[in-house]
Amino acid sequence: MDVRNCKQCGRMFNYMGSSLCPNCAASLEEKFQEVKKYIYDNPSANISQVAEEMDVTTQQLKKWVREERLAFSDSSLVGLNCESCGALIKTGRFCEKCKKDLGNALSDTIKKPEVQSNPFADRKKSGKDKMHFLDR
Repeated sequence: MDVRNCKQCGRMFNYMGSSLCPNCAASLEEKFQEVKKYIYDNPSANISQVAEEMDVTTQQLKKWVREERLAFSDSSLVGLNCESCGALIKTGRFCEKCKKDLGNALSDTIKKPEVQSNPFADRKKSGKDKMHFLDR
């Protein structure tokens, strides 16, 4: 059992992949749902307006955008930079071109299995190829 302290409230909890205790994780999810509703009702709001109105940090908003839980609208002039090339993106960590390049690089590194030929396939069938018993 792995016991850790919550990064937000400091209480000890059984670590199961999140750095927040279950109570803080639940309250953060509630805050996310409120932010999501606010953005739906105010689509032209920028990140600083959302942070100020909803009492959440811009870092948390950017984290939700990087996780692809939130996205900037296509008409918005605001966005994040691609972590690879620096292009302006509306959600996620990478632009479409970099995603494609990373996917191609990954598929190139994985070797495809080579088809091995049967070494006995070239032999001609004859009576000598049959199994023989020695005690008869």
